[in-house]
Amino acid sequence: MQEGCNICPRECKVDRLSGKKGYCGESSKMMVARAALHFWEEPCISGEEGSGTIFFCGCPLHCIFCQNYGISKGNLKEKIKEEDKQNQRQENIGKEITEEQLAEAMLKLQEKKANNINLVTATHYIPQVSKSLKLAKEKGLSVPVIYNTGGYEKVESLKMLEGLVDVYLPDMKYFSPKLSKEYSQAPDYFLVAKKAIEEMVRQTGSPVFNERGIIKKGVIVRHMILPGSTRDSMEIMEYLIKTYGNQIIISLMNQYTPMEQMKTHPLLKRRITQREYEKVIDFGIQMGWENGFVQEKGTVGESFIPQWNGEGL
Repeated sequence: MQEGCNICPRECKVDRLSGKKGYCGESSKMMVARAALHFWEEPCISGEEGSGTIFFCGCPLHCIFCQNYGISKGNLKEKIKEEDKQNQRQENIGKEITEEQLAEAMLKLQEKKANNINLVTATHYIPQVSKSLKLAKEKGLSVPVIYNTGGYEKVESLKMLEGLVDVYLPDMKYFSPKLSKEYSQAPDYFLVAKKAIEEMVRQTGSPVFNERGIIKKGVIVRHMILPGSTRDSMEIMEYLIKTYGNQIIISLMNQYTPMEQMKTHPLLKRRITQREYEKVIDFGIQMGWENGFVQEKGTVGESFIPQWNGEGL
């Protein structure tokens, strides 16, 4: 799949096996920035013990407002303008690891009492990740595995994870093709994410929790409201609620933080207002939204963005 890469919807056809870098910014060598306990996910994921979160470098989307900008650009230097380099909190972060080393990292997190293994932005490494998961499970990995994604996924690639992933945690970022083109160069985002979430629900079914309220199986769809985009957010809420009802959990997020590269953007230079957030919450409730999470005030800020210091690798 990586020889003429067609893993993600970009289908850039780059020969990543030869060392060339695809649209995601990475070759076939797995680059990981951090593998550590993380306490800032939804309560049913983090719990008190934390989520065993593994952050991969690179990304198929490259949203212009990305909160993990320091690693999402991967090592695709030619895609980073010279003036952008100084705005990254840390540059060229990531450690190359093998499938066996990734499996060991998962097992170490389990030993630390992680509630789950949380794979963040692993889309472009699905073949390697699926192999690593099989290895880890053979060696005793028993906690739930979460696939944490921007939602821009191919159904054919997701099928490689069937039986290996217990919980899917996709974003549904945009409804409008105009917005998704402007912010992520992906005018087909909604149509792609819609099919991807459908496949995720098919694989996992309705949410299941353990006796401590930690999710064991199911789909949690995240939507982060962007400044000036409440209409788009309401379109997404309407679609998800009408389509899935209580079969999925919807996590409505207010944590958008303008990173340095957005400080001059006409819309994205500010945080969302409480009024914008409450407007979308109220709309969801009117639509019959019952199964989900909202965030309190004070959940914005760069302090919630991990340090890409190679911890756990």
